Amino acid sequence: MTPRHLYLHVPFCARRCSDCDFAVTVAPRAPGRWWVEAVGAELSGLMEARQWPAPLVLDTVYCGGGTPSLLDPGVMALLRERLEPLARWGPEAEWTCEANPESFTAEIARAWAAAGVNRVSLGAQTFSSPALRWMGRLHGPDGPAAAVAAARAAGLANVSLDLIFALPTRLERDWGADLRRAAELEPEHISLYGLTAEAATPLGRQVRDGREQLADEEQYAAEYLEAAARLEEYGYTAYEVSNFARPGRECRHNQAYWLGRAYVGLGSGAHSFVPPERWWNVRDWPDYQARLAAGTDTVADRELLAADAAELERLWLGLRQGAGLQRSSLGAGQRSLAADWEARGWAWPDAQSVRLTPEGWLRLDALAVALASAGQVAEPA
Repeated sequence: MTPRHLYLHVPFCARRCSDCDFAVTVAPRAPGRWWVEAVGAELSGLMEARQWPAPLVLDTVYCGGGTPSLLDPGVMALLRERLEPLARWGPEAEWTCEANPESFTAEIARAWAAAGVNRVSLGAQTFSSPALRWMGRLHGPDGPAAAVAAARAAGLANVSLDLIFALPTRLERDWGADLRRAAELEPEHISLYGLTAEAATPLGRQVRDGREQLADEEQYAAEYLEAAARLEEYGYTAYEVSNFARPGRECRHNQAYWLGRAYVGLGSGAHSFVPPERWWNVRDWPDYQARLAAGTDTVADRELLAADAAELERLWLGLRQGAGLQRSSLGAGQRSLAADWEARGWAWPDAQSVRLTPEGWLRLDALAVALASAGQVAEPA
């Protein structure tokens, strides 16, 4: 299976946020040319080892991080030029780059648009000054508006905003006000992320030591349900558990993940999937660079999905999407279980599909496991 979707990880950040567990390297100046050469070398070696025909024709490209907007303005054009012999953007390709408001300047916006970037994902997170300071973000409450204006002025007509919910109550963040301010900027897409405290992060240590208290399950659920209701009122459709879009503005790259398509990830910490194999790179940028320089493998580990794991993943990915799962792909026991979900308000009444409601999405993991278990029960003869 030849991939048509490419993810490129830009690991550089001006600082590490308190809740961040991503593969990032704090760097006052991002070494963009070194990064371009590194991911180019990785793709070249990968294509030779996999015997993929060159060039790959890409339907989607996604530059995530880290903070891609820390790279010098000309780096995206340089990236496309470096990869051209190996991978070419298709005529309708979606090219997304993530950015933080404080580093997404008018110059960056113009350079990205000139290179062919046609979608920008801005890490707004919140419009609350105390919450931004607590998270360690470098932009203020007006940063997202300035970044959206820069994107529009450069002709970037597809903008997404990230918002985070379930912050500690002591911050007194007004979640409803944040949703309203985000919608007033009229982005084409809004993504939601619930705050978590991974053990290795500063926030995780604060929670472990009792110095910080996260929102409880009741607050988490209430804020998620409020967002789902308000964003629908503002004209956004929940096409996935955490993602809301104007019609036709769904993120095609992320949809490829949820549909189980093959994709390649380049860069430190990046993941790749060519069914049934999944592999991921070492997370440390210097280690990743050193391996490439030595001509050794950058892969940290890999796995082959067994049949039962692949089926659970299919069900979980289907349930997390607004379109849901086709009932025809399920057994009688699974369809009976879905009928019970409808009665409980966890799934929408639908004769053709099993589509979770926001209440159901709050139970996504448990429902996916239950559906997989129901499929393993032998059907009566």
